[in-house]
This record gives sequence, structure tokens and C-alpha cells, in this order.
Amino acid sequence: MLHKRRYALYEWYYSCMHDAPIFEWEGREYVFEEKSTDWYWALGIIATAVAIAAILFGNVLLALVVIAGAVTIALAAAKSPRVHRFGIYEIGIMIDETLYPYESMLHFSVLEYADETLPPSLSIKTKQFLAPHLLIPIVGHDPVEIYEYVLNHLPDGGHERSLMDGLVRLFRL
Repeated sequence: MLHKRRYALYEWYYSCMHDAPIFEWEGREYVFEEKSTDWYWALGIIATAVAIAAILFGNVLLALVVIAGAVTIALAAAKSPRVHRFGIYEIGIMIDETLYPYESMLHFSVLEYADETLPPSLSIKTKQFLAPHLLIPIVGHDPVEIYEYVLNHLPDGGHERSLMDGLVRLFRL
């Protein structure tokens, strides 16, 4: 049974590659903000202080995790965003080479920001464990047209900014 389901998904994927998309565009995964050297110094000082406190309390493993986390955050903050190819098809939404069938989605919303420099975004909640929330910037298309098309396949659901979205925005990641 699982084999048949997986085969059906592959069939959808290849048929999707041959069908013309309803909407197609390219966009960056997030708006990149250049970090100052002070930002990196603050990250290093805070991570060092927490690591020293962890060692003083006898928790060397926590100190190593904090240092590794700080290095990972610094590397991620320095990386410029990739340009992705987005497509809305009859059977689902494709991001680069990954197809997300409408069957695997719960609901969606189109978010328009008060900040005019940010493009509107298509926010989709999915059933998938590793990608529970897709946030797709809408570039070069009317968000109302995309909303009306996706509404034919998915129910509209109000999407609030999550705690993680707030933290990412706060730390300018």
C-alpha cells in the first residue's frame, strides 16, 4: 500500500513537470540584513558567558552545545539567501524540485505586511513533520489572483506569526 502511494506521488511529480504552471516566479527565501561586527561580538560575548556559567555549574556538555549553537547562528546569519523557483500547479505547489501536493496541506493564507519593502507571502500549513509551515514570497504576481486560485484547492485559515517568527525578526536572522 505504501509503495502504491509513493508511486502515485512520483507520477504526480513527473506529470507536474510536464504541465505548465498556473503561476511561476523566483524569489529569495528571506530578506537579508547585513550584520555589523557589533552583532557578532554580542553573540560571542553572550555565548561565552553562558558557556562559562555552564562549566562553573559542572555542565561541560551544555557549554559545548552553546558554543556549537553560537557558531551555527553566526554562520547562518552571514549566509545570503538562496533564490528559489516557486510554481503553483493543478496538483500542488512546487518549490525548486520539491512538490507539495494539495492533499498534504491543511490550510493557507496570504499575508500582506505593513512594511512596503516586504513582498506579500503565501503562508501554508502542511501535514508534513519536517516542513509544517511554508512561507512563500509572492513576487511578480497579484496576491489576490493567487489567493483566489489556491482557495479552490485549500481552505483559508488565519495564520498568526509564531513565536519563532518573532524571534527571527528580533535577532534579524
